[in-house]
Amino acid sequence: MKKSISADEAEDCFSGFPVVLGTVGGEKDNIITLAMCHVFSFRPPYIGVGIGPKRFSHRLFKESKDFAINVPDRRLLRETEVCGSKSGRRVDKFEASGLTREKASKISAPLIAECPVNIECVKVKEVEAGDHTWFIGEIVAARQDPHYDKADMMLYWGEYRVIGELLK
Repeated sequence: MKKSISADEAEDCFSGFPVVLGTVGGEKDNIITLAMCHVFSFRPPYIGVGIGPKRFSHRLFKESKDFAINVPDRRLLRETEVCGSKSGRRVDKFEASGLTREKASKISAPLIAECPVNIECVKVKEVEAGDHTWFIGEIVAARQDPHYDKADMMLYWGEYRVIGELLK
């Protein structure tokens, strides 16, 4: 028989969330490490990121008409940690992490050259959901390194992980 668990314990039942580096332009280009990223629709292609209002990037995402989702792989662990541990209020995260700013094809937000996947989004909706705002964008362009291996994609749940085993 299953036992009752708390809401916090229910959250612990997930093995992890995909780690992405969100980028936004505007008054200042910024990178934010995020573990709240999800596909919201296939037709039209919507993807979103959840950001807490206390984060510097929250205001930047709110004011911007577009953003990018850059998918790092295990080789970018150090850079991902730098972008997740420093505030864009005080630091240029491109400089601090050593990541390369790259011009996007259809949006004003920069892309990250070293990330094997870059997804350009035009913001279509903001949803207040408890302690986070979900910024949902329509995918208007995307690109992928031909050598990208999803097995190297990082997940986060208290620590960084990669996918370990194919079940089927």
